[in-house]
Amino acid sequence: MAGVDVTSAVTIARPREAVAAFASDPDNARKWYANIEAVEWETPPPVRAGSRIAFVARFLGRRLAYTYEVRELDPGRRFVMSTAEGPFPMETTYTWEDGPDGGTRMTLRNRGEPSGFSRFSAPVMATAMRRANRKDLATLKDLLEAEV
Repeated sequence: MAGVDVTSAVTIARPREAVAAFASDPDNARKWYANIEAVEWETPPPVRAGSRIAFVARFLGRRLAYTYEVRELDPGRRFVMSTAEGPFPMETTYTWEDGPDGGTRMTLRNRGEPSGFSRFSAPVMATAMRRANRKDLATLKDLLEAEV
């Protein structure tokens, strides 16, 4: 069975440092991720490599509780976190690049290898994830551009 690897991107009319600082702060996740219901720090903030953050989300009608560990943080450029928990171990990567007219191109990538029964629904999960990511990035864009 193939894994899931979904990449979505958006251009936001805000400086790269501002977009990256907001998006990589777990305390802001509920503001722009529609499916995130709760965020709780397991290690003290601020976010850095090794930080552990527990999330509760709703996806495809199911409640998911998982803990992400920050694997990489290159402020303003790249943020990688992953979880090995549950039926769907996942890695999430954000990257930011300077875009046109002082804006920022943000890319959101989710990839993982479903196990157990979840592996059979990987194509459905990928489609739903792609749709959710596009909506979440549009929300992030609206939120950050409204701050200008």
